[in-house]
Amino acid sequence: MSYVTLKDDRAALRAVLFCMLVAVLVGIMSMNARAEMKMRHDTLTLHTASGAHRIDIEVAESDAEKAYGLMFRRSLDDNAGMLFPYPTAHEITMWMRNTFIPLDMIFIRADGTVHRIATDTEPHSENIIGSQGDVTGVLEMKAGSARRLGLKPGDRVEHAHFKGAAKR
Repeated sequence: MSYVTLKDDRAALRAVLFCMLVAVLVGIMSMNARAEMKMRHDTLTLHTASGAHRIDIEVAESDAEKAYGLMFRRSLDDNAGMLFPYPTAHEITMWMRNTFIPLDMIFIRADGTVHRIATDTEPHSENIIGSQGDVTGVLEMKAGSARRLGLKPGDRVEHAHFKGAAKR
């Protein structure tokens, strides 16, 4: 039989309190980081076989905004998303760390053509999701959005970032 001493109880209590304090501080830092990142709001248009679909977006322009992305969000409206624009075309990789909602990731070429769509990505996964080709942007939307809008590779995205993207 073992006995726990008062000294052991105090050490355990201190450890629990320390863990609780760290959790609270991380939560506050996350909220503050989000509050400090006032991403630019804009719109873009997805041109699919079913027509033109206007999407309200936040634009993650800085490295910090791109790193934070949609992490810690609990919801995303049906016609909303986040655009991750890049100045040059290259292979882009994403992941779902600290992302609570499943997403569709739409990888877009410099001319506004949809190159690839990764659908229903897994929340909290650290698996790498790649563009599988050179692109200059990624649009993240709520999972199921691509299917709902009939979006497929070859469709067009109209936004100032994608030069040469034209309406059908």
